[in-house]
Amino acid sequence: MKHAKRLQSLTLGASLLAAAIPSQAVVDSPGGPAVRQMNFQPPVTQIAEQIYDLHILMLIICLVIFVAVFGVMFYSILKHRKSLGHKASTFHESTTVEIAWTVVPFLIVIGMALPATKTVVAMKDTSNADLTIKVTGMQWKWGYDYLKGEGEGISFLSNLATPREQVTDASIKKNDNYLLEVDNPVVVPVNKKVRIVTTANDVIHSWTVPAFGVKQDAIPGFVRDTWFRAEKIGTYRGQCVELCGKDHAFMPIVVNVVSEADYKTWVDGKKKEMAAKADDPNKTWTIDELKQRGEKVYTANCAVCHQANGKGVPGAFPPLDGDPVVNGPRAQQIHVVLNGKNAMPAWKTVLNDTEIAAVITYTRNSWSNKAQENIVQPAEVLAGRK
Repeated sequence: MKHAKRLQSLTLGASLLAAAIPSQAVVDSPGGPAVRQMNFQPPVTQIAEQIYDLHILMLIICLVIFVAVFGVMFYSILKHRKSLGHKASTFHESTTVEIAWTVVPFLIVIGMALPATKTVVAMKDTSNADLTIKVTGMQWKWGYDYLKGEGEGISFLSNLATPREQVTDASIKKNDNYLLEVDNPVVVPVNKKVRIVTTANDVIHSWTVPAFGVKQDAIPGFVRDTWFRAEKIGTYRGQCVELCGKDHAFMPIVVNVVSEADYKTWVDGKKKEMAAKADDPNKTWTIDELKQRGEKVYTANCAVCHQANGKGVPGAFPPLDGDPVVNGPRAQQIHVVLNGKNAMPAWKTVLNDTEIAAVITYTRNSWSNKAQENIVQPAEVLAGRK
């Protein structure tokens, strides 16, 4: 009776919990994974098509081997069993069998290796690219620099766009592209060869877009490359597929493939946007201007480790609230932010002088911090780079 009552109360509790959390229908992610997807994403490059064909070919070969081997085995067991009067043979070896089970697997391996090698060689042929984009993996975002081709000079960071409350609160309805959406997608023209050069600022990441047949590790201190030529206009999604830290799941990749005309329009708009955002390091800012700008920079780049309240993550990331460096001489904090320290990356290649000055000023005037040197101008950061 006691167990029955306990089971009844548990069932009631589960029902109430299910009623409290609204049901959420899972839908396909445009350009990404689909509900109940059993195979690869539809390929939009020749390399991805070849990978798909190889996948099917290998499955067929494995299936044929499986059926043949187990067919012979079960036939032998059923038709030559002792109950039918058969006796075990007493031979020790057979030259014919030895040759057969050496030659046949060798031919099978060659038949699988030849088309696979052809595809692998094609995957590494990055010559004659129309566009070259440098991809830098960071904890936990992607940096993109357009190095060659139309759009040369464009540079931006790409962060997860899914609101944090959707991640932490199970009761909030999720977006259709939950954890697969970014604030700044990569934009490339259709039917153009795009070379991707990968590296990383901190740990190993991996830039992967399944519809392109692209997976390339981004390794600190190394430069590696791959390429794709998308043959269909659309939005395509991927993720970092190396276990790169606690927010590994929050590093999505979004590539918008557009027409040549739309790409030119995007390039013109992006360059105008970058010119408008360009900061003069010699400009003198007020403390309120720096704090307002610094809060945005902190939220986008620092809060993921040090938390919005500046308390950090015990055992992983130190708190900035009450930190002696933050409350000490500003030159020391400028040096740490520019060049990094321990798990903290060097921000001098990611943020400009004004952004670094703003975020330092913000931390020195936030929470319980009351630094005596409470304002840092961009010119001081510029001087610290030398």
